[in-house]
Amino acid sequence: MGERKLFGTDGVRGKANHYPMTCEVATALGRAVTYYFQKTSKRNKKPLIIVGKDTRLSCYMLEQALSAGVCSQGGHVILTGPLPTPGVAFATESMRAEAGIMISASHNSFGDNGIKIFDHQGYKLPDNVEYELEQMVLDPSTIPTVSGEDIGSAQRLDEVIGRYIVQVKSALPVQYNLEGMRIVLDCANGAAYKVGPMVFSELGAEVFTIGVEPNGRNINERCGSLHTELCQKKVVEYRADFGICLDGDADRLIIIDSNGRVIDGDKIIGLCARLMFLKHELKSGDEVIGTVMTNLGLEHYLKSMGLLLKRTNVGDRYIMEYMKNNGSPIGGEPSGHIIFKNHATTGDGILAALKVIECVKFFGKSINELTEDIKLYPQILKNIRVTEKKPFQEIPAIQKILEEIDVQFRDNVRTLLRYSGTEHLARVMVEGKNEDQVFSVCDRIVKVVQEELA
Repeated sequence: MGERKLFGTDGVRGKANHYPMTCEVATALGRAVTYYFQKTSKRNKKPLIIVGKDTRLSCYMLEQALSAGVCSQGGHVILTGPLPTPGVAFATESMRAEAGIMISASHNSFGDNGIKIFDHQGYKLPDNVEYELEQMVLDPSTIPTVSGEDIGSAQRLDEVIGRYIVQVKSALPVQYNLEGMRIVLDCANGAAYKVGPMVFSELGAEVFTIGVEPNGRNINERCGSLHTELCQKKVVEYRADFGICLDGDADRLIIIDSNGRVIDGDKIIGLCARLMFLKHELKSGDEVIGTVMTNLGLEHYLKSMGLLLKRTNVGDRYIMEYMKNNGSPIGGEPSGHIIFKNHATTGDGILAALKVIECVKFFGKSINELTEDIKLYPQILKNIRVTEKKPFQEIPAIQKILEEIDVQFRDNVRTLLRYSGTEHLARVMVEGKNEDQVFSVCDRIVKVVQEELA
């Protein structure tokens, strides 16, 4: 398999209406997905393809372009309208579709967009399948043309939202409800703006909403999981039990405690793993799955229960691949992508919030109390915009500074330098027990990266 040119760590991503996020590429990808599943599916000559989206302005054109590509290759399209990414994954399996496609750039601003693809079981595609799809997109002549009655069709099906609501609510055990709870819910003006408030209200919570008035341009704008300030303020103002901040496609979350403090994905994973351990869903020696970004503090917390942390590459699809192959029931990232394998095939912010509520109900304590003993080490992450993604090992100055830091701070500081899979950014992560050391080391690495690549 060669190097992928269109697909990154989470599908195809880029500036909307600029290559590769153009209607031409979307149409070609719709054809490629349909032809691939025509070849591999044993069920339908006309593959059923689910197409969902978030609330970006550019989703209208990309939705139609993808639909045109699927229809032109003989597939049948169901358009769900705005629906969280995990909702598309669920609907793909539930409706026995051959594939699902989500149009979203997740936490990015409205000017960007992206395309994520799921197989018939609701799992993101492995690298080798993405590479095969790429080859067909780059050379459309490899796909045979269909005509006449072999051309496909499309329909819009709004009730898919209801299916997803029923499914995600089932993650909360029936003995619990949310009556008496006050929740501030920030839907980032994104894909969960309808679904999110309905889920928590139907379960009995008093819900105060933020980010539920999308206009095509305000997705993730000063709201959502990357911009939690307003939610933090409202939690304190409304004396809420906690806040829930979703991102644009609702596959991740950040929790705000009743004092307005941020609780990130690592603490949520630690708390949920503790409950699963007590309920015997995890036992001593089992693995909880994180990434190279997962905090050492979580690793040590899990170790205190006899649990192991397994690190994968960044990206919830790599976490899910490992979980699927090794039977691990929980995994996730500090950013709030959290996967509960017994309930979903991808990260789901609403589902994860319900699992946090289950912890609150089970232990009879506030989220503040439940997470105070999960001590995370100081960690800093800085992004440097770069002109090209040249391999770090080919840059002597960068290798030199990393070796110097390793010699000087071995066993006390952990560093990670990687490129973003979706943007032209170099990401520098440094963590350790001593905060002053962490900031000092990070500044040294950032200075060299800027000199060499910015």
